[in-house]
Amino acid sequence: MNTYRRGWTLRRRVLALLAVVGVLLVGLAVAEAAVAAKNRAYTDTLLTRTGPLRVQGQELLNVLLDQETGVRGYAVSGNRADLAPYEQGVRQERDVAATIADLGRDYPAIVDALRTAQQQAADWRRTVAEPVIATTGSSGTAAGQALITAQARQQFDEIRTSVGDLQTAILAERERGARDIERTGNMLVMLLIVAAVVVVLAGTLMLLSLERMVIRPLTGLAQQVREVAAGDYQHHIAGSGPPEFRRLADDVDVMRQKIAKDLAEVRAARENIEWVNSQLQKQAEELTRSNRDLEQFAYVASHDLQEPLRKVASFCQLLQRRYAGQLDERADQYIAFAVDGAQRMQRLINDLLAFSRIGRLTTGFVDVDLNRVMADVASQTEPGRQYADAELTWGELPVIRGEEPLLTNLLVNLVSNSVKFRRPDVAPKVRVSARLVGDEWEITCADNGIGIEPEFADKIFVIFQRLHAKDAYPGTGIGLAIVKKIVEYHGGRVWVDTDQAEGTAIRFTLPARPEDVEAAKAAAEAGPATATGEDAPAGPDGDVPAGSDGDVPAAPDGGGTATTSDDASRPAGDAEPADRPTPVGRQPDGTQDEDPPGGPPGHGTTGGTKERVG
Repeated sequence: MNTYRRGWTLRRRVLALLAVVGVLLVGLAVAEAAVAAKNRAYTDTLLTRTGPLRVQGQELLNVLLDQETGVRGYAVSGNRADLAPYEQGVRQERDVAATIADLGRDYPAIVDALRTAQQQAADWRRTVAEPVIATTGSSGTAAGQALITAQARQQFDEIRTSVGDLQTAILAERERGARDIERTGNMLVMLLIVAAVVVVLAGTLMLLSLERMVIRPLTGLAQQVREVAAGDYQHHIAGSGPPEFRRLADDVDVMRQKIAKDLAEVRAARENIEWVNSQLQKQAEELTRSNRDLEQFAYVASHDLQEPLRKVASFCQLLQRRYAGQLDERADQYIAFAVDGAQRMQRLINDLLAFSRIGRLTTGFVDVDLNRVMADVASQTEPGRQYADAELTWGELPVIRGEEPLLTNLLVNLVSNSVKFRRPDVAPKVRVSARLVGDEWEITCADNGIGIEPEFADKIFVIFQRLHAKDAYPGTGIGLAIVKKIVEYHGGRVWVDTDQAEGTAIRFTLPARPEDVEAAKAAAEAGPATATGEDAPAGPDGDVPAGSDGDVPAAPDGGGTATTSDDASRPAGDAEPADRPTPVGRQPDGTQDEDPPGGPPGHGTTGGTKERVG
């Protein structure tokens, strides 16, 4: 083991090289950041201070010229309106001088030049402008013009000279800022070049080091291992390079020495594995048989419980009708409890029976037109939709391989669920649509109901799972479990779209027929104009609306997807099974769960359901 401690390990060498390169790059990065910060500061100064200073300097000269022009004009005309440029120039001079003072506060030369120009302008107004204005107003234009002498003009020229000195100072600061920007920019470019050279040198050094320290030793070790693998178990494996590779070579050599000894153990282990596999296969067969027995048990149990429970429910209802009001109020309440419990147990057993039948009593898969199925669904759900004033619409749906009774049951459960879990005082709207995604049809049942919170999106498909009390929303909590089992029986999957902003959208997939997939691909390759026949583009990733293959027309919304969503809180798994309408029971206090399908007198509906295709 002492031989392994001589020399640096590969990790140590690589870390040392990376540390040196890292320190250099970090140093360069810090320097570049500092230079870039200075460059940015110089640029900001040039753009936000010295640049505007030049404009303000010119503006100062302009307002001074306006003052001089106003005084001259008034001295000639004697009209007070001609003094407007002078008065406005005086006000603007103060504003411009304040702006220059603020922008040039860090430049003493500019501040001094500004102060000189302001002082001279104030002297000119005191000694020339104000006397001319006063004299013209009192003695006339001739007297005012007499005050505008060559000395007065020379005094104003001195003001111009001072403003020119101010502009010169501003220009000098601007040129210095430009030189600073150029200098820092050149320095930044130089630092970047140095960093690139460091990276190139480090990469070259790393490649050379890897060739000498890694590739060559590993190549030699691999050659020796191949000789041993070819059957030369007596070949001694010697390592080279860093200590890790020499240690690896010794470990491989120890392994070589054990190969012959372990062959017998490998054979024994192989026999043991074969025995374990046979046991696992037997257990899998036993598990399959156990699952089949459990399904049979659920079917038999639910079927055999029908007769005694039907008798209990019948006699409880007979007792309620015959002796209602003849006993005390407590007795009527107890009888109502018994009737309600018997009816709910009957619904649970019927639902469990329907759940156990899925996949057991099969008629074989055939081509099923979902448009015809939706017409049947609309007929079956008409009483509930008429009571809720619900609107059921669907786009053109595809033809798929499946069992029509199960698919009808699936869609009836989803539509009934959407109608049941509606928002108060909001007419339910249910939309069923489809689109082709890859080799599957994605079908969506969307509504504008109370929605489902994302954390309950998986819970709702578990059998007997509910999020609300049974008196809030009737049902057994098995409807969506039936939906999930039917979808999985047809080779698809079902989920809740949690990205919807309002209502609920339950999506499920069903395998598409090969001819539909091929037709969709051909339509996509032919181009958008040919794919839909109406110059409508195909969906992303080859997704096309139902019917784009020519067998079923495209849905009117272009993609066949619903626009409603599911984001609020919605009870889980409470869709009523499709094989029977939801019974209307009575609560123990004698009140009904909900109004009968026809609705109470004066119910605010048109008396019929809203049903639209397309």
